[in-house]
Amino acid sequence: MHNNLFDYISQYTNLSLTSEEQALVIDAFQPKKIRKKQYFLQSGDVCKYSGFIVKGAMRQYSVDDKGTEHIVHLYIENYWANDRESFTMLTPSKYNIDAWEDTDLLLITRADMLSLMEKVPALVEMVRLMDERNAIVSQRRLDSALSNTAEKRYEEFVHSHPQFLQRFPQHLIASSLGITKETLSRIRKQSPK
Repeated sequence: MHNNLFDYISQYTNLSLTSEEQALVIDAFQPKKIRKKQYFLQSGDVCKYSGFIVKGAMRQYSVDDKGTEHIVHLYIENYWANDRESFTMLTPSKYNIDAWEDTDLLLITRADMLSLMEKVPALVEMVRLMDERNAIVSQRRLDSALSNTAEKRYEEFVHSHPQFLQRFPQHLIASSLGITKETLSRIRKQSPK
């Protein structure tokens, strides 16, 4: 399982992990299996772990007063699942994260990640680049939600995440786009194949 994480780290840095650094990573990241529909995080709990997805799919969502789910993130292999605010600030989360498919994760606590970053320079570089990319993606998503039509948001989603179309049902994709499943169905029927 850890080889997937080593490959991921190598995509973000030119720094190679020494065998000692690999051993530190293996010690810090604990394997965990989560069954389909099992919670990784429930609203009101503190997000104690960040999970690197080796195999499977997950979703992060909030539930409004009417019981409607609002998808914040969809995750598949080589994604990190967590509530960043709760994980960083150690405050209760307003989100749920559960497994959409049976999922294999590598878990790390915030304290262990910070400690590991002091010893493994490649992780510092990886986290820095991930933070930059995350900020860009978040800014683009906000801009798209504020200024684009539903059709344009779906087009951007298909372009950015084509692999999600086979892994998640339409109602989850629609929710992540901030539209109804009926609107998504209409858009898909009208879009050229």
